Amino acid sequence: MSQEAVPSSQPKGLLQQMEELMAALNADLSQLDADLQQSATRPDAALSDGSETA
Repeated sequence: MSQEAVPSSQPKGLLQQMEELMAALNADLSQLDADLQQSATRPDAALSDGSETA
């Protein structure tokens, strides 16, 4: 396993690596949620103007 990104003088511990990965994953999921929320409101806005009533 390569550790080129980790400086040899101060190697990161497994816990620190996991925390950084979880923070990056959380940021990605937050962005995905925001994108989904934004795309989900577009069709609702088109329907709520009364143009598509049954």
